[in-house]
Amino acid sequence: MITKQDVIDVLQTIYDPEVPVNIWDMGLIYNIEISETDIKIDMTFTSPTCPLMDEILGQVKSKVSEIAHGLNIVVNLVWEPAWDLSRMSDKARLELDLTNQGW
Repeated sequence: MITKQDVIDVLQTIYDPEVPVNIWDMGLIYNIEISETDIKIDMTFTSPTCPLMDEILGQVKSKVSEIAHGLNIVVNLVWEPAWDLSRMSDKARLELDLTNQGW
């Protein structure tokens, strides 16, 4: 059976080419639910005008499908709550030199 950590491990391999941080550590993943038939992922982007949105959404679905053992992959794009820097992991803040921003 696939676990939430399995999905997170895959998501940590997906990067926005414009940012040297994976989408998990960027805080773009809001929720992961695994049922007997589906893996549902709620995610967002830092901006609704992200030029690589479709490419990244496709990567999420494709890469999670590789470990899904036949489960249906559903990626929901959500805009609320709005993404902000506080959603980033400490690792991401360090990578982007945002450690002194009062987060």
